[in-house]
Amino acid sequence: MKVLQDISVTEKRNFFAGDDTLQIIVRDLLNGPLSHYATRQLDAFGELCANEIDERAKHSDREGQPVLKRYDRFGEERSDVWVNEGYRKTIQQTYDTGIVGYVHKKIPELGQKGNYTYSFAQGYLLSQAEPGIYCPVTLTMATAYLLDHYADNSLKKKLLPHVCSTGELQLYEGATFLTERQGGSDVGANVVRAVENGGTYRLYGEKYFASNAGKCGVAMVLARIEGAPTGFRGLTLFAVPWRGEDGSLNGIRIRRLKDKLGVRAVPSGEVEFDGAEAYIVGDPAKGFYYMMEALNLSRICNAIASVGIMRRALVESKEYASRRNAFGKCLTDFPMVKDTLGKLAAKLHVEVATMFDLIQLYEKVTDGTASEREVILHRVFIAIMKKETAEQAIHFAHEAIEMHGGNGYIEDFVTPRLLRDAQVLTVWEGTANILGLELVRLVQKYAAHTLFVDEMKGRLAALADSPGKAVVASELERLADLLDQFAGYEEALQTFEAKGLAQRMAWVYESVVAIEWASRYGGKFEKLADIYLDETWGLRQPGGRMKTVEFFEEIV
Repeated sequence: MKVLQDISVTEKRNFFAGDDTLQIIVRDLLNGPLSHYATRQLDAFGELCANEIDERAKHSDREGQPVLKRYDRFGEERSDVWVNEGYRKTIQQTYDTGIVGYVHKKIPELGQKGNYTYSFAQGYLLSQAEPGIYCPVTLTMATAYLLDHYADNSLKKKLLPHVCSTGELQLYEGATFLTERQGGSDVGANVVRAVENGGTYRLYGEKYFASNAGKCGVAMVLARIEGAPTGFRGLTLFAVPWRGEDGSLNGIRIRRLKDKLGVRAVPSGEVEFDGAEAYIVGDPAKGFYYMMEALNLSRICNAIASVGIMRRALVESKEYASRRNAFGKCLTDFPMVKDTLGKLAAKLHVEVATMFDLIQLYEKVTDGTASEREVILHRVFIAIMKKETAEQAIHFAHEAIEMHGGNGYIEDFVTPRLLRDAQVLTVWEGTANILGLELVRLVQKYAAHTLFVDEMKGRLAALADSPGKAVVASELERLADLLDQFAGYEEALQTFEAKGLAQRMAWVYESVVAIEWASRYGGKFEKLADIYLDETWGLRQPGGRMKTVEFFEEIV
């Protein structure tokens, strides 16, 4: 058998240049000057990610993983985390693009801010090479959000310029430390204590899964002020600098780093606070609610990382199949291979388009222009799409390994890393079970299911009649009936049914977006929508048209 080298190291590529869906998103969803600027910058960043950053990611994953240096040569606590030179270079290049900073400050060339749409486009490209770097970027985005929205002016002035640095100041990467051993996802069980100390506070206790430990400049931490109520309502949000102004550790130590299955580039550890100086952020009684807002931002980042992995898996599969010969033919001559690639292409396009549709609503929520209805809808969209994209990232990585055959299981190729990195995305920022519980809460408290159905019906009504519209309208009616029944169940049964309904809601949402794109842009996007609907709703009958084969050259 002829063994092929990993395509990513044999020729120069650009993750942005060949992505029609992303290019249309940037062109149509950003305003004129920002659209032109973003197109140029994403083209440059897409080439960087596909080449230099991808090569460094391979090294970080295999030989250059973070190492905890707990003590110095005199035996003094230092809790320093070593990362390789390539990791540091990627961090610098990534933050200098403004992936965090330009959400909160003006782009010098334009005299205006960027936005989340542009930032998430950058994250999508980065995640195709190194989702392990997009993790600390995510945490820094969440930290910047919390400081910008809720810190007082003094604290904001002290920390936010460093968190948003694009090279002009020392960068303070961010972190959000929630998880404790006794609580896990049950954040209300947290016990880290905050003791008042002359206008500031000192923290005592531990966080059990703290990503970006040792590399962050400031961590956002939930802790309980002495005398505060039990449960999540008693938690206060604190900003905790990692080091004091003299450079010494701020009452913080890292017990150990986690030995993770994937995303090995980012250091995740167990962190102990022993009198760490901390500053209250916002209303002391609203810490949990602030952190849940940051969690929604992190869930979108998680979904963006998922679609990034999906696209890398498809690109690798397509390029390998186009070069590999078997039984006297190129793999892409076989209908079954065309079918696999065609279905992946359709799902990826629709999922990326849907994520950036969601992000337009998120922009309104974060700038304060969203209605109460839109705020609830965006929480529904985030929950169902975080779950769907994470599960699809694993599926795409599996299909990429399958397409490569035995080579797909060999670490010379990127495919094993894609699978390992994808697996964590179903866990970080909330498992499917936690997201199912989010759906239950939204239905119980806000009748969110009726808002969702009404939104989908309204968007369908705005489209011209077509076979695709009829299919989606029928599935929406079926889903509406199921959701009405769901709303009437007792809570135990709701939790049992929630994950299955969340998936059907994601499929309906994606289907609406698919036919909107088909209507707006026509051509290949009509074909992608057609294939997506056939596959999602089981429309094709045995012996029917082989649309994935028929449309292969145009869509793949």
